[in-house]
Amino acid sequence: MSSLAKDFSKAMSQAGTSPFQEAIRQELEYSMKVELDKILATAPENELEHTKKDLEGFKKLFHRFLQEKGPSVDWGKIQRPPEDSIQPYEKIKARGLPDSIASVLNKLVVVKLNGGLGTSMGCKGPKSLIGVRNENTFLDLTVQQIEGGLKLLSPWVLPVPDVNDEDRESGEDRYPRINKESLLPIAKDVSYSGENTEAWYPPGHGDIYASFYNSGLLDNFIGEGKEYIFVSNIDNLGATVDLYILNHLMNPPNGKRCEFVMEVTNKTRADVKGGTLTQYENKLRLVEIAQVPKAHVDEFKSVSKFKIFNTNNLWVSLSAIKRLQEQNAIDMEIIVNPKTLDGGLNVIQLETAVGAAIKSFENSLGINVPRSRFLPVKTTSDLLLVMSNLYSLHAGSLTMSEKREFPTVPLVKLGSSFTKVQDYLRRFESIPDMLELDHLTVSGDVTFGKNVALKGTVIIIANHGDRIDIPPGAVLENKIVSGNLRILDH
Repeated sequence: MSSLAKDFSKAMSQAGTSPFQEAIRQELEYSMKVELDKILATAPENELEHTKKDLEGFKKLFHRFLQEKGPSVDWGKIQRPPEDSIQPYEKIKARGLPDSIASVLNKLVVVKLNGGLGTSMGCKGPKSLIGVRNENTFLDLTVQQIEGGLKLLSPWVLPVPDVNDEDRESGEDRYPRINKESLLPIAKDVSYSGENTEAWYPPGHGDIYASFYNSGLLDNFIGEGKEYIFVSNIDNLGATVDLYILNHLMNPPNGKRCEFVMEVTNKTRADVKGGTLTQYENKLRLVEIAQVPKAHVDEFKSVSKFKIFNTNNLWVSLSAIKRLQEQNAIDMEIIVNPKTLDGGLNVIQLETAVGAAIKSFENSLGINVPRSRFLPVKTTSDLLLVMSNLYSLHAGSLTMSEKREFPTVPLVKLGSSFTKVQDYLRRFESIPDMLELDHLTVSGDVTFGKNVALKGTVIIIANHGDRIDIPPGAVLENKIVSGNLRILDH
């Protein structure tokens, strides 16, 4: 670690702000400026303006990173949100649909956050290009949802900005990764090829507000009479335009419009790390696990105290974004995301999250939506669920099959042999029947033949050196299948 970075780390562990701390901050900022100026000097003429804007944005983020100290929330100030600040979806739905569906849809812009690389699933390129159902990718399903809306309703707009996309084309935003030891960029120039591909990252979806504003899209949409954006992750297959929520936004019961609506849903044990809505200094605030002091992490994860989490389905007023951007008043906490590069170098990337801006808006609201509006695909275990007969596909939207007796989603845990999409696909001749499944755990070298049915609790474990081939047509109900293919009652 450089002596300067060591001094900074030591100084930040001390209470208060001393002249020593301030001197170190200023020196680190100066060193960063020198390095960024060197990088900017390598930009070709046609990329100069865009690169300059990116590096200026990063410089501001780095300045805030040096100012912030420890967890960014005072745990003593965190309170449960007032009851009326999180409305049940049923109450929103009970108000019915708008008189003119076309007129409210014409006020809406749909934005899909394209996601970074599907690295957690062993993919090169953006996750949105992974096949999900019948060779349809996330992007295909999104387009089908939109086309369904166009046929049924009225024209509306779908910009799909690569706001958070590591498969970078010229013109997309990118920030430099910094060495964890020296706190300086690892990039030596602006190129995005060879060794330098790992030197850059997309700045996180919190960048959407500035991107919309700086690109001129925001003014264009406002000029066309648009009033709200609906933002969601492209890998959340449950995030479709909801006309009941849109009606609530456009025709609020108390006459006062919300500037920001966050869809939340009830936590399960699988969601304990998800960001939760709290009341903090008289405002709704999204608190992420990275912001929580270590002594309170277990309390944060508690399903009894914090019952809901953020789905990242967000509805935001365009005029409010414009006002806050012009006032430079959108405040989002910095997420410090540590990474280890292929060569073993430890780096950090500074990001912001789109939902964290909720505290900057007026009259914000949480809506507690059904779990069906949160159907993310982060792993191959999630992928198995959405590819199975648990769901039916209509106009790009997945809905739980009516043939399933229980509305709950089975718990699926696939082992490391299934992590990469290409390995996962190779291990299933066809996707098993999972309509009656409660819990599936698979570990080791396991393959599935055609037309297998899984029911109840099924645990399949191939020990090291063993291989288990589930034969075609097998029906496993409440079974444990061990390394020597003994089938035992569970």
